[in-house]
Amino acid sequence: MTYPLDGLPSEVSIYEVGPRDGLQNESAVVPVEVKLEFVQRLVAAGLRTVEATSFVHPKWVPQLADAEDLMAALPRVNGVRYPVLVPNERGLERALSFGVQDIAVFGSATETFAQRNLNRSLDSQFEMFAPVVARAVAAGVRVRGYASMCFGDPWEGPVAVDQVVRVGQRLLDLGCAELSLGDTIGVATPGHVRTLLAAFGAAGVPVARLAVHFHDTYGQALANTLAALQSGVTVVDASAGGLGGCPYAESATGNLATEDLLWQLHGLGIETGVDLDALVATSVWMAGQLGRASVSRVVQALS
Repeated sequence: MTYPLDGLPSEVSIYEVGPRDGLQNESAVVPVEVKLEFVQRLVAAGLRTVEATSFVHPKWVPQLADAEDLMAALPRVNGVRYPVLVPNERGLERALSFGVQDIAVFGSATETFAQRNLNRSLDSQFEMFAPVVARAVAAGVRVRGYASMCFGDPWEGPVAVDQVVRVGQRLLDLGCAELSLGDTIGVATPGHVRTLLAAFGAAGVPVARLAVHFHDTYGQALANTLAALQSGVTVVDASAGGLGGCPYAESATGNLATEDLLWQLHGLGIETGVDLDALVATSVWMAGQLGRASVSRVVQALS
């Protein structure tokens, strides 16, 4: 049974980040064959946007050092997008050599995290992103911009809404087609979410260009997602089985589990195109590969 609520979208697109954002935080390197099967299982479950990997230098994220091997082996499926994260022009070159059609750049809404994650200042990060985005757009590649630490920073504390809007606008002005607003350490609450989204609207940014990316550190990810949907957002980032965190922010726990998100969306009568049972089976399988149980409450309940 479904019980819709007024004011919500009829469809939501899920931006699956498990293979990249999830596995990059694993202490052990997952074999490329397992990653390949993971991505293929996610697609078979109905997910149409699966962020596959990152073309970052292996020294910084050794868990994703096999990006080339994965992309070379990954069969292309009509209607399925495999975005990859690129940190700089060298990463873009590597991605373009595999015919990638979607990339993402990962920015920071705070000075301290920009320094720690990018070795750049808050302002100079855009100097690094500008040529990457321009070259990608010129090559016909769609670019997504991530803004991390949008709601709180472990070193700086609460982040001013107007500062997040400025950072987000600069990423969009560079040529990013979509902006994902990240609650990297999971401190957001629903009122904060709606306030930030309203501020972007007041600044002239259409909600259609915004996505949300919640971590569940304080158990607020689903509540925050509902607040975002009520504000008109239709793209939600999630990670199968709740995999993930952030290698540069120890207080960042797992992402919103895709299965938990699906349970909510389907209960509201919102279309996703994803088979929940197939996705649960995938996360159970992946948990077996990692040697531990999934943290997703829905996976635990249905398995």
